[in-house]
Amino acid sequence: MIAFAAVVLYRMLHNLKWSDVTAALAAKNPRDVLIAFFLVAGAYLTLTFYDWFALRAIGKHHVPYRVAALAGFCSYSVGHNVGFTVFTGGSVRYRIYSAWGLGAIDVAKICFVAGLTFWLGNIAVLGLGITLHPDAATAVDQLPPAINRIIGVTALAVLAGYIAWVSYAQRTIGRSSWFVQLPRGRTTLVQVGIGILDLTLCAAAMYMLMPGTPYIDPISLAVIFVTATLLGFASHAPGGLGVFDAALLVALPQFETGELVGALLVFRLFYYIVPFTFALTLLGARELSLRLAGGATPVPAADEASAVSAEAPAVARREVEAPKTAAE
Repeated sequence: MIAFAAVVLYRMLHNLKWSDVTAALAAKNPRDVLIAFFLVAGAYLTLTFYDWFALRAIGKHHVPYRVAALAGFCSYSVGHNVGFTVFTGGSVRYRIYSAWGLGAIDVAKICFVAGLTFWLGNIAVLGLGITLHPDAATAVDQLPPAINRIIGVTALAVLAGYIAWVSYAQRTIGRSSWFVQLPRGRTTLVQVGIGILDLTLCAAAMYMLMPGTPYIDPISLAVIFVTATLLGFASHAPGGLGVFDAALLVALPQFETGELVGALLVFRLFYYIVPFTFALTLLGARELSLRLAGGATPVPAADEASAVSAEAPAVARREVEAPKTAAE
């Protein structure tokens, strides 16, 4: 996928003049750029609820929202930029959650539930978008609009079937200590809503950065944007670099290349570079504060489901207060 994207980008951009890009950037309305920034900020705020929801789903109620927000924001910021989100973001989550008594299996469960939230949101947004505007999907997958509409309706039917399935009875994935109880009924609707809100805010930010002409309706852009994002994630390229951009350039040929590249650069700055820098600063400050506090280290936890509910208050204190001695 990365190699294909590289070929596409070369063919589309080798004649592009940097002056065209800078002119497009200079012509952008500062108000639209500011709105896009706050929409991206809202999307990252929504990402913190992925972890908050997952912690409640696996029964880790002793972990407060501020810890879930730190882990969610930092893990996604690092994962989006480095690639291989399950491993890179999972490592960040483990570093933070282990101080609250969570083990590797607990973190794997959080990653699973958070990933499920993301995919349920994608199915909802793409299913509805492709059903309403199948031509937008055609710009990416080159399938006839009628086929894409069938795909969209099928996706919505699968989503409805899944919600009905988990509403009828308690569903469990896995075995022994490696199991996750899937959220039921109304809780699943909240899960889907979190995913939809995240993707909608991101697509809205991209929409605000798009050139004013020619006109493209928000739903069509959302379908193209989400599809390009999924291709970027599937490639595991850092930040979806090349794949995400090539998909948008191919699907939106009606726009001037320089203007579209300018919009992509601003979006990458807001969605990738700024959060990544902020996340590294937060992680570095946390590690430094732990060392200055006396070398407090993450508390190893058993991976069994019964881990550490009773030890939660002591674990929480150890994260912010250094023990007087190593024996303590």
